[in-house]
Amino acid sequence: MPNSTQLDKQYVWHPFTQMQDWMQNDVLVIESGHGVMLRDTEGREYIDGVSSLWCNVHGHQHPRLNQAIRDQAAKIAHSTLLGLGSEPAAKLAARLVEILPEGLTHVFYSDSGATACEVAIKMAFQYWQQCSPPHPSKTKYVALPNAYHGDTLGAVSVGGVELFHKIFRPLLFEALRAPSPYVTPPAGVSPGEHLKKCVDGLDAIFRENGHEIAAMILEPLVQGAAGMLMAPPGYLKAVRELCTRYDILMIVDEVATGFGRTGKMFACEHEGITPDLLALGKGLTGGYLPVAATVANDKVFSAFLGEYSDFRTFFHGHTFTGNALGCAVGLASLDVFEEEKVLENLRPKMSLLGRRLQEEFKPHPNVAEIRQCGFIGAVDLVKGREPREEFPSDRQMGMKVCVAARNHGILIRPLRNTLVIMPPLSISEDELHRLLDGILVAMADTLR
Repeated sequence: MPNSTQLDKQYVWHPFTQMQDWMQNDVLVIESGHGVMLRDTEGREYIDGVSSLWCNVHGHQHPRLNQAIRDQAAKIAHSTLLGLGSEPAAKLAARLVEILPEGLTHVFYSDSGATACEVAIKMAFQYWQQCSPPHPSKTKYVALPNAYHGDTLGAVSVGGVELFHKIFRPLLFEALRAPSPYVTPPAGVSPGEHLKKCVDGLDAIFRENGHEIAAMILEPLVQGAAGMLMAPPGYLKAVRELCTRYDILMIVDEVATGFGRTGKMFACEHEGITPDLLALGKGLTGGYLPVAATVANDKVFSAFLGEYSDFRTFFHGHTFTGNALGCAVGLASLDVFEEEKVLENLRPKMSLLGRRLQEEFKPHPNVAEIRQCGFIGAVDLVKGREPREEFPSDRQMGMKVCVAARNHGILIRPLRNTLVIMPPLSISEDELHRLLDGILVAMADTLR
């Protein structure tokens, strides 16, 4: 029988991958993992420097999570939430409400971060059709340039990564675009002035169009797929205040930032805000299984209550909504956060990451900028710093550095020419040093 590499090239269509290139190159096939290490089918080991696409939290083969899946599988793997309840789903929902920002009270399960955002978009739309009194004109959405909320059509409509989304434009609804605070301020403009300009611009959009706007959606603190772009302090709180003032729902996409990535359990905690709808995914199950959630406040939830004949039901669902195995491992992941003091133990590792980014990556002649938010790091690669000269996109320098890193036992994945450093929260300081050392050597091997 053909080996895994041959089967992959013949039958598998990979996401965000130019398959012509893929089929012409060597394929690295992962066979197993333990802790922060991944092992391929040839027996080579690598540090998982991108948390298996930003989702793994406590490492691979964590005994607590493995046992939770075994215990649940011995009872039942899945039963539908359409017309039935589920013990793990109910318990996980209660735990989430307990730890989320106060006021988020009702959990709607789905399968991925994209579907969690899709659910929030549809909930916001339907809310205004059925609230008391209804506001049927509120059908528009405000989003930010460079936003990424997933790849379902509603999520793409409020997305703003042109490379990913432009081909689907005829299928999408238009969103109003607010000025982005996530970009570097223009020359001569201070961060404070830039923040004020963005907030004032959003205020103007709300003032002019508020009677037609259902919701604003944003990624809190960090725009992930845009290249790990960071918002200035104060923006998230300002959006919450404006949404409240103009009676617009606020949707926060915590798919990438939730579960410790920013140094707190949820990014919203940094500015003490509670959105009306919050989307979760990725780290919800510790990165083990595809479970996502959209969490709503009482105001939103109450608009969907009524007699059956009123047809106020939220007619949306997924076959594996509230999957028992996924919810069981999600509960175990929250236990691990408490038992292993994950957030407390993360602080010195965040400091280590920040120090090395500043001292060793920032001075590199091919690094234009470094960014950090909690345990998220980003390194922008350029051909020249002064004046700034970008690498031609077809050279794929970010990917070449990542491929070179494999020779040093490191697996990372770039966003174009931005290196993303986002290992599991469980990584040790020694392993973090090895990860950063390997990336620096790969840069030296490639950027000549």
